[in-house]
Amino acid sequence: MKLSRRKLIASLGALPIAGFAGGIHMRFHEPTWYQVTEKNVGIGKFDKPIRVLHLSDFHASPVVSFEDIEIAIDQSLELNADMALLTGDFITWQLPDPEEYSRILKKLSSRMPVFACIGNHDGGRWAGRSHGYSDFSLVSKLLKNSGITFLFNQARQTTIRNQWVSVVGLGDLWSGDCHPQYVLKAIRENDDPIFVLSHNPDSKSELKKYDWDILFCGHTHGGQLVVPLLGIRPFLPVQDKAFPEGLLTWTNKRIHITRGIGNLHGMRFNCRPEISILNIL
Repeated sequence: MKLSRRKLIASLGALPIAGFAGGIHMRFHEPTWYQVTEKNVGIGKFDKPIRVLHLSDFHASPVVSFEDIEIAIDQSLELNADMALLTGDFITWQLPDPEEYSRILKKLSSRMPVFACIGNHDGGRWAGRSHGYSDFSLVSKLLKNSGITFLFNQARQTTIRNQWVSVVGLGDLWSGDCHPQYVLKAIRENDDPIFVLSHNPDSKSELKKYDWDILFCGHTHGGQLVVPLLGIRPFLPVQDKAFPEGLLTWTNKRIHITRGIGNLHGMRFNCRPEISILNIL
């Protein structure tokens, strides 16, 4: 079908308007348009299902405000989870106003047990080379002051709805601090379910020879920008591009990668921030 000259000019004239509208959406709307996702996961370990809240990548920064993070947490609290797992990147480069951040995070820990691991932006060798903190002491202190159990190549047991769960939190892969050998074994000592928190899903290669049930990760932001129709994610910061987000099966184990709450550079497109609930049985 041939376009008339008038229609062609009108179409071309609409492109800048569409681009402007898309830019406004990408910068000011979608980054705080939180999507609640709920998934069922069967691992054959629980007599009755538990509801796990998985949040990641708050990225407190000039482009992700405390108000944005608090809105996400307030929405999360409406979902009646039994426990919360936080998988790193609480900040982007600096930790602004720890007392205010702690007040917000305490909303979670006052309602349920909360466990957390570190992310590459929270401090360490990678962050120290990239204009961040050379260690994660400030973020670690923030989490502890917020009533959150921070795990760095450590494990804790807890009871959720009268059922034992082992939670393992690993150090960051990019900082060279991911050491599952300190806390995981090839054969578990009992039948308790094992949840592993590791910021970067590429760390699964470090976990291959160990026994665990579900690996919880963030880091990818789902790509943060996804090309419509094509599904291309040009900014996916992982080696294994087959694992961008969602609930996945890998070597008979389950991996859950959430798109996270915050972002870098203040933009998201076709990749909404995510509040994740997993019903695990």
